[in-house]
Amino acid sequence: MRYIKDQENLNKKRVLLRLDLNVPIKNGIIQDETRINKVLPVINFLIKKKSKILVVSHVGRPQGKINKDLSLKPICEFLEKKFNQKIRLVQENIFELKRSDLFNDLKEQIVFFENIRFFNQEEQNDVNFSKHLSSFADIFVNDAFSCSHRAHASISKITQFLPSYAGLQLEAEISALKKVTTEIRKPVTCIIGGSKISTKIGIIKNLIPKFDNIIIVGGMANNILNFLGNPIGKSIKEDNCEPIIDDIFKTAKNHSCKIVYPEDVVVGKNMEDSAEIKKLNDVKNDDLILDIGPKSVSIIKDIIENSATVLWNGPAGYFENPNFANGSHQIAKAISKKNKDKSIYSVVGGGDTIALINQINTIENFNFVSTAGGAFLEYLEGKELPGIKALK
Repeated sequence: MRYIKDQENLNKKRVLLRLDLNVPIKNGIIQDETRINKVLPVINFLIKKKSKILVVSHVGRPQGKINKDLSLKPICEFLEKKFNQKIRLVQENIFELKRSDLFNDLKEQIVFFENIRFFNQEEQNDVNFSKHLSSFADIFVNDAFSCSHRAHASISKITQFLPSYAGLQLEAEISALKKVTTEIRKPVTCIIGGSKISTKIGIIKNLIPKFDNIIIVGGMANNILNFLGNPIGKSIKEDNCEPIIDDIFKTAKNHSCKIVYPEDVVVGKNMEDSAEIKKLNDVKNDDLILDIGPKSVSIIKDIIENSATVLWNGPAGYFENPNFANGSHQIAKAISKKNKDKSIYSVVGGGDTIALINQINTIENFNFVSTAGGAFLEYLEGKELPGIKALK
């Protein structure tokens, strides 16, 4: 794979830059800037190289139709202030444009195409659409790792028509994920949560042979507690996953990987309730398990303390209610503490986990925070991502 940072002559070169700017926008106001801030380095890099930057991105799922609520206009306006320069948003039909229609103003350096998913050819991975897009540029840069699990025209087929490179953010993402999959410093621990164990089984089975500890928390842990004969009351639980859990324990035993699950819990009668700490066998029929208990927190903190690498995906409980946020907060603080003395390498991913660490202002205390969602999970599962394959 070739990297854009290694390219010398980018002066006046037209760069088709694929970014993931899929941020929540409400009434024209950006609600979360995290993803935008992640792509600022590659834009700054290309500005300094005096490239002509043609940005391709999307917001939401317009399903091939123009939707003004999913326009990239608010993002262009946000970036204009960041870079203190005018950014042109091209709203004409791409098929009616030709190369000479862009960058006519010599001062113009950044041009945005409107939401690329307004064209159904994008998600169809249409080869002619890719070829037409390529006609506007000299080189292609993919800096949208979080879209790279999609076989879409501006991610996959486009590389057939232009010299293609990985961007700064994509390179950083792969480098971080390698450190928790192939270039691991041991002991290595995975803390994994979420509501459905079936959606994470691929990741767990792929990581067990490489990891020393897999800590299962959140709604997923209820399935394990139930499998082991513990009462879970009216807690969230996935049906028919006993064979999955049995397989996890057998695989872990074969690879000397320790599976860790809660040894005590925090319950409420509903999501808005106050918290009550309980031993596992004390959970009543009308209880909801909404967090891990202090004994479980202590065990997890000890494991983190003795780990050299940690991967975290999924909070330990219903952190939206402060009464059930302690487990997640304690995990975040334990990793942060180790990060400060540089005795651990930490990778965090998943929307809820990022929301949690943003909530307590610890996002800077992790080595790498991935906003990639589905691509992050598929990479951990060992799948080859179409966007990465296309760059190789």
